[in-house]
Amino acid sequence: MAERRQRPRPTGSVGSARSARSARSRWRSVRARATLGATLVIAVVLLVGAFAFLEILRGTVLGASTRAGELRAEELATQVADRGPAAIDGLEDELVQLRSPGGDVVAASDEAPDAPLPVADEPELRTVDGEPVLMFAEELESGDTLVLGVPVEDDLETLGTVALLLAVSVPLVVLLVAGITWVVMGRALRPVARITAEVEDITADRLDRRVPVPDSGDEIAALAETMNAMLGRLDAAASAQRRFVSDASHELRSPLATIRQHAELAQAHPEVTSLEELSDVALGEGLRLQGLVDSLLLLARLDEGAPNADESVDLDDLAFAEASRLRAGGIAVDESGIGPARVHGSPQLLGQLLRNLADNAARHSRGRVAIGLAERDGRAILVVDDDGDGIPEAERERVFDRFVRLDDARDRDAGGSGLGLAIVQGVARAAHGVVRIEDSPLGGARFVVSLPAAS
Repeated sequence: MAERRQRPRPTGSVGSARSARSARSRWRSVRARATLGATLVIAVVLLVGAFAFLEILRGTVLGASTRAGELRAEELATQVADRGPAAIDGLEDELVQLRSPGGDVVAASDEAPDAPLPVADEPELRTVDGEPVLMFAEELESGDTLVLGVPVEDDLETLGTVALLLAVSVPLVVLLVAGITWVVMGRALRPVARITAEVEDITADRLDRRVPVPDSGDEIAALAETMNAMLGRLDAAASAQRRFVSDASHELRSPLATIRQHAELAQAHPEVTSLEELSDVALGEGLRLQGLVDSLLLLARLDEGAPNADESVDLDDLAFAEASRLRAGGIAVDESGIGPARVHGSPQLLGQLLRNLADNAARHSRGRVAIGLAERDGRAILVVDDDGDGIPEAERERVFDRFVRLDDARDRDAGGSGLGLAIVQGVARAAHGVVRIEDSPLGGARFVVSLPAAS
């Protein structure tokens, strides 16, 4: 049998592609863009400054030579007018010629060439015997023309030296700025790299981890603190969700288990129970299960921010209805504190809020409940009191959590599903209101709901 050849893995191409992507991302990074931007700005500023400096320096140097040449030409013209051409014949180290109106050279200095010097109406830079010279011309009263040449080779060499220094120093400064910017940006963004690496390792089951906060106290430190606060909220929300799912599963499983147990008992030992008892158990547990599902669906709608009906609701009518319902159940209800109050919202949700508060008060009372309602400062204030044992101050926030029952209300028959007060808080928030718990004058707990009154 022929050997099966293994196809080589294209590690080189994969590595090259990864390197190319890494290179592209590196040059697209904030560090690279900031360095490139700073380098371009500095380069433009230095180039413009260098050219401007050279032009100013050139004008200053050649301007000084021009003023000196004009003064020397005027001085020589005065000497020629006084002494004649002899004033030029003995001059040394100067380029001077005296020319007749016909262009002939009448007199010349020792340094002047044999050929006539170029004549210019204005001071002009010319080349004489291969050297740069500023040429000046002065008309005399005799009609002759005095031509003066001022060598500026040293001035131009100075300008060339300055230009060379600028040509070398400007790129060096640009490179230095680029290097410093690259290093400084790298050090400044190093905490961002650590934060990025830490965030990449954080998953849904590791929300307890936090990103490192640098000691710089700058915007990056503020970003890290904000991310840690966000991670804390996500961790708390995830923990609450896990607890909610666990509690909901337990609450939903209990009535199903009760129905199944009675069904299995009736099937195995029909003589122990009757069909009527089995139907009563199934009906009761089914109603409990339906109540749980309805409550969970209502809470889900409130969590999703479902649009709330904007109807005008007479809250006092709902309060009187709940007082009558409790009184029919054998509870002594004081409704003398109910006054007129109107709010905007959903009649169904606000009715559910009042019913849950009334049922909670009746469940924990010793027989007396008081319901009050009034409008104060543009708010509708609903108060529900009971004469029970009250709620400890440390537990007054926790009772609004889902599936929370205090120690004296653990029994499901007495303590309800643990969702009633959560629904009260959710409905109040949906109506832009708040709920708080206080001590009741009756000795138990007082629930106070504040809602915006309808104008």
